[in-house]
Amino acid sequence: MARYLRSPGITALQVVLALAALVYAGALGFLYFDQERLIFRGLALSGDHRFHFEEPFQEIRVPVDGASLDALYFPQSDPRGLVFFLHGNAGNLETWTTGVDFYRRVNYDLFIFDYRGYGKSTGRIESERQLHDDVRAAWDAIAPRYAGKPIVIYGRSLGTALAAHLARDVHPALLVLVSPYTSLTAVGRRLYPWAPEWLVRYPLRTDADIDAITNPILLLHGRDDTLIPAEESIKLRALARGRADLVLIDGAGHADIHRFPGYIDTLAARLTALGAR
Repeated sequence: MARYLRSPGITALQVVLALAALVYAGALGFLYFDQERLIFRGLALSGDHRFHFEEPFQEIRVPVDGASLDALYFPQSDPRGLVFFLHGNAGNLETWTTGVDFYRRVNYDLFIFDYRGYGKSTGRIESERQLHDDVRAAWDAIAPRYAGKPIVIYGRSLGTALAAHLARDVHPALLVLVSPYTSLTAVGRRLYPWAPEWLVRYPLRTDADIDAITNPILLLHGRDDTLIPAEESIKLRALARGRADLVLIDGAGHADIHRFPGYIDTLAARLTALGAR
């Protein structure tokens, strides 16, 4: 009789399932709590770092809540307008200013800054709301100088969602989105299909903002982009309801699109035409 009253032992299958659940929970916890480190892969620079460029430039500090942003400003003698540049998720101003001669050739001033924790910018990124507020502070620091001249908001990769959100509120002459995504939730779904969407604390919904943008939009995307496929730009063009032009660059991937003549010629033509009005 005693053998019928004993509790059943834990089976090997139960052990495996319990371990799998622990591993899954750990992976979810890693994605949730290490999200900033996974998304924002900036490189810090020492506070006494000196930038060197052949073009004239100014280094500007933009005060924000609890920190300051480091910005570089490349002015021309008689510019057509301004390009307000929001860069991608890695590197810093040192790595994102290798092509500033392009803006001299099209005669546009360039303003580009580092997010918190990138380069010489202080503080750390803590929320999407903070990111948008910082972008607006940087905009307010430079845009008033260009009354009567076209301002172009340019976003690259991570910066495209920030650029779209800003453009929705400030209405630039042109919004340029290079290698954009519909949302980081969609990117996460593709990279981590096993993770629930509620885990994303930085959804960065370009798709939610683009319908409210009233200015012209230029989308540039590499056909061979495997990190953010060109289908993302195709979806955004449809959501823009006729306000967006899409140019797909043959042979271009995600990190090298700016080296292709199709990108350079298209962007130069749009900026030149805009500045000639």
